[in-house]
Amino acid sequence: MSTAQLPIPIFIGYDPRERAATNVLIDSLYQHSSVPLAITPLVTPQLENQGLFQRERDPKQSTAFSFTRFLVPYLMEYQGWALFMDCDMLCQADIKALWDQRDDRYGAMCVQHEHVPGETVKFLGEVQSAYPKKNWSSLMLLNCSRCKNLTVDYVNTASGLELHRFHWLEGDHEIGAIEGGWNHLVDVQRPPAQEEPAPMLHWTLGGPWFREQRTMGGPLAAQWFAARDEAIKLWD
Repeated sequence: MSTAQLPIPIFIGYDPRERAATNVLIDSLYQHSSVPLAITPLVTPQLENQGLFQRERDPKQSTAFSFTRFLVPYLMEYQGWALFMDCDMLCQADIKALWDQRDDRYGAMCVQHEHVPGETVKFLGEVQSAYPKKNWSSLMLLNCSRCKNLTVDYVNTASGLELHRFHWLEGDHEIGAIEGGWNHLVDVQRPPAQEEPAPMLHWTLGGPWFREQRTMGGPLAAQWFAARDEAIKLWD
């Protein structure tokens, strides 16, 4: 009997303004992974062409994937587990270590930040909204069979707060915690110790791929540029 592991299904929120971030994130996932990965960017026009996404742009919506992330269980046919992450991240460790935290007691798992933003504007002048569970949905392990309330109709009609605050689960007891620094918020949380780098960096306020934010995170920005340059070498 084969012991080969099926590819880990990873869905990445895609915004055309952050193509560079998406490409570097994908490369960083592959370069550090010890197992096969199946990576799918959630491109809004493609989902619209399939009739899966028909929401009007919300004034509080700062990215193209603010709501499309919640279609992942449908795209998985409500079977198995899947991983969603924002595109403004950089992976610095084996994603299998995150994947292995799956726990069938929960419908969803995430890093449970206590982030109350002090600013009202983030990258490119986008509105910075404050709400409970801020950034929890930016990286989610989804137990898709337990996420059947995320129908196409619900994703297209529910409010942003209902979606991002996990109202589609029966309660907070269905939300498990991802441990180990897998969603470090750059310039929001205390910088990680040099000897213990964060396995996943997240530029939630905007990253160095934007010309006006090239130094966001200080030495962490340098790490992103190093990953970009390494990816470019491989592409060449």
